[in-house]
Amino acid sequence: MSKNLYDVVVIGAGASGLMLAYKAAQRGRKVLVVEKANKVGKKILMSGGGKCNFTNLYVEPENFISHNPHFVISALSRYTNWDFIGMVCDYGIAYEERKHGQLFTLNGAKEILSMLLAECDKTGLVDIKTSCEVKAVNTVEGQGFQVATSLGYFEAESVVIASGGLSIPTLGGSAIGYDIAKQFGHHIYPTRAGLVPFTFSDSFKDITTRLSGNAVEATLSNNLNSFTEALLFTHRGLSGPSSLQLSNYWDVGQSFKIDFLPSVDLEAFFKSKKQSQPKVLLRTLLTEHMPKSVVTELQNLIWPDSADTAIGNISDEKLEKIAQRLAGFEVKPSGTEGYRTAEVTLGGVDTAEVSSKTMESKKQKGLFFIGEILDVTGHLGGFNFQWAWASAHAASEYV
Repeated sequence: MSKNLYDVVVIGAGASGLMLAYKAAQRGRKVLVVEKANKVGKKILMSGGGKCNFTNLYVEPENFISHNPHFVISALSRYTNWDFIGMVCDYGIAYEERKHGQLFTLNGAKEILSMLLAECDKTGLVDIKTSCEVKAVNTVEGQGFQVATSLGYFEAESVVIASGGLSIPTLGGSAIGYDIAKQFGHHIYPTRAGLVPFTFSDSFKDITTRLSGNAVEATLSNNLNSFTEALLFTHRGLSGPSSLQLSNYWDVGQSFKIDFLPSVDLEAFFKSKKQSQPKVLLRTLLTEHMPKSVVTELQNLIWPDSADTAIGNISDEKLEKIAQRLAGFEVKPSGTEGYRTAEVTLGGVDTAEVSSKTMESKKQKGLFFIGEILDVTGHLGGFNFQWAWASAHAASEYV
C-alpha cells in the first residue's frame, strides 16, 4: 500500500477526530489524521479551565440545540456517557463530579488527550500529521477522494470532517469544514458564537465594569430558556455559567431578564422583615444574600430614593415593585465576545442531509461529518464532548 494511500482521512485532530481515528483503526482501517495546528487536541487541553469537563452524568437529547432535535438520539444511545466514563476508569484517570453532573479530571485535561493518543498508538494503524493544512478535497474516479494538503496529496476511500467550528481561532478553529460541505452541495445553517460572555455598550457596562470579579447565583431567562447558575460580572459585561448557557438562546437585539435572588421569595421576605426588623435598611437585608458592592449598584438602579429609608417606612406597594425588579431585571446586551472566547459554534452542516446512524453525507458517498461541524450544540457541562465521542463512534463503524 502506498504511503499516501489510506482507508480514511480525518480532517481535524480534536476530540471527535482522535476518537474516530482509533475506533476506525480498531476495525482494521488505516487512518490518517491531518491537523492544521502545530499540536493535536488544543481545545481538549484548554477545556474546563484545563481540567476537561469530558462528559456529564445526565445526558439527554434536550441538552442539545439543533434545527433537527431528533438527530442526536441515535448516536447518543449507541455510545453513552457511561461508555466513555468506563474508558476513563480503565485508564485510571481520577475525576470528580461537580454541580449538575459535570465530570472533570482531577489531574488535568492532558490525561484525556494522552488516553486518546494511546488508543491510536495501540492500533498501529493511525498516522497523525500536524501543521498540515488542507487545501482541497476532491473525488477521484472509481471510488474515494484525494486530499490536497500543505504536506502533499493523500488518497482515501472515506473522508471525515472533524474540523470543529469557528470558535477560538487561536486554537485552530476555521471554516474549512463548512467550505468542504458546501463544495459537496450541503446546506449550512448560519453560524454564530455559542457559550460566550455577553457585552454591553449602554450604562449597564459601567456597572459591570465596577463590579468586575463579583459573582452571584442568579437566574437568566428569556422566552426560550432559563438557567440558574453563577453569574459573573466582567469589565466587558456578563459571564459565568448562566450567561454562557443563555447565550445559546440569544441573538443580537434581544433582551433577557435576571433574577438576582432566585432562591428567595422577595415579596414575602421583605414583608416579614418589615414586621420583625422595621428599622433595618433594605441594602443591609440584601447583603445577607449578595456581595455588598452588588447590592449598592442595584440600590442605585432600583430604589435610590429609599436608599436610607428603614424598611418599616417603605410602603408595601413600593416593596413589591422593588422585589419585582430584583426578580426580573431586564438587560439588553449589545453583543457577545464572539468567536474569540466562544466555547462552541452554533449552526453548521444541516443534519437533514446527514445520516443520524452513520454520520455519512446523503449527498456524497464516503464523506462523513462528526462533532461541532454539524448543526448540533450542547449545553455547557460536558455535553459537547459527549457529542464528539458519540458522533465519532457512530461514524467509526462505517468509514
